[in-house]
Amino acid sequence: MNGNSIKAFYQVDYNDFVQQLTERIKNEIEGKGKEYILGVDEDEFKKYLISNYTIDLLGIDFDNEQIDKPIVKKEMVKGFSIYERQYEKEVYHFTIRYSFKGSSIIFKIRPSHFVMTTEIIYVTDNPKTVSFSFKLYNQDANEFNRIKNEKSRNAFANLDNANNEALAWNSRLSELVNLYFNATKSKYESENNFYVAINLKVNQVTPSVFSAPTVVKKIIPQPVVAKNKEFSSEPMMSKEIYDDILKVIYDSGKNMEKKPALYKDKDEEGLRDQFLFVLESRYDGTTATGETFNRGGKTDIILKYAKDGTNLFIAECKIWHGSSEFLKAISQLFDRYLTWRDSKTALIIFVKSKDITMIINTIKTDVKGHEYYASENGSRGDSSLSYIFHMPQDREKKVYFEIILFHYDK
Repeated sequence: MNGNSIKAFYQVDYNDFVQQLTERIKNEIEGKGKEYILGVDEDEFKKYLISNYTIDLLGIDFDNEQIDKPIVKKEMVKGFSIYERQYEKEVYHFTIRYSFKGSSIIFKIRPSHFVMTTEIIYVTDNPKTVSFSFKLYNQDANEFNRIKNEKSRNAFANLDNANNEALAWNSRLSELVNLYFNATKSKYESENNFYVAINLKVNQVTPSVFSAPTVVKKIIPQPVVAKNKEFSSEPMMSKEIYDDILKVIYDSGKNMEKKPALYKDKDEEGLRDQFLFVLESRYDGTTATGETFNRGGKTDIILKYAKDGTNLFIAECKIWHGSSEFLKAISQLFDRYLTWRDSKTALIIFVKSKDITMIINTIKTDVKGHEYYASENGSRGDSSLSYIFHMPQDREKKVYFEIILFHYDK
């Protein structure tokens, strides 16, 4: 027989199976090491893990049953009574075969709710087929169908139960990946914070990292940290703080829309100062400044780490003057103001014309044509649009980029 011989839906207890997979996830994350975990694109690595450990449900094509040509062998069989000696007889060996889709690993899972029956089956992954075999001692069509149907029932009685266990695993997978990745990352960050506190230089030379496998079924590659990127213990803004800053800006700007006295007759600088006022007092250990030199020019809002002046967040403010100027503003922000270490930024747009809905739709279309655009990343509200861009000279360096629009039409 071709394929691996197993007892259908009986080989591995589901709870043991879950424990094994969980350990594999934990070991894969921890095995990457500090430089990888702190340097990799977190979202992409988590997507890779989820894709790699997702179990595709089994679907067996029972409607297209294939009956292999029987193999006829002469065997010694017993007589019908205890007095009859064994005698030689032609015996028909049949194999019944089905195509399937999904993860063949499910054939091995013994589900928590188990129908007390099983059968020896043979599973191949290329092509994906599952089969069982039996003997027929007489040329009897009725006997053939009876045995075939009985074997099929025994073999696949637990198919639905095993698929339900796979569903349960998939539903918990994202939680598990987040749990183990975040715990590992937190451990490394705490360690580096300790090293910084005692003035110990951390990771002066980063080793080259890591050729990655691909997950064929989802075509999501494991993200890599490129060889030419160093890890630094310099502070970086967490995703949570970045989300909070954008919420503060968005909520403040929306409130200003209701109070024309706060924005009427103000230029870009005057409008920007309204947001600086809020940001300056909100976050401990940071300073918020406007019109600050950074890299190749002055940018409107920079939130810096107070201890050493490291950039944490950069934003540019513009009044809407059409699509062409909007795309130029993005290029200006990325080409002139961001350094390689900047990973979170925003463009704040003040719309003074009446039809802001048309402008939002224009932005949603035009932004995808920008040369640094990578992907959409959801939205925080009707006029707060989230994207992933890449740095001009480094397509692997991803930047969280928020476009926030406010309607100041008075």
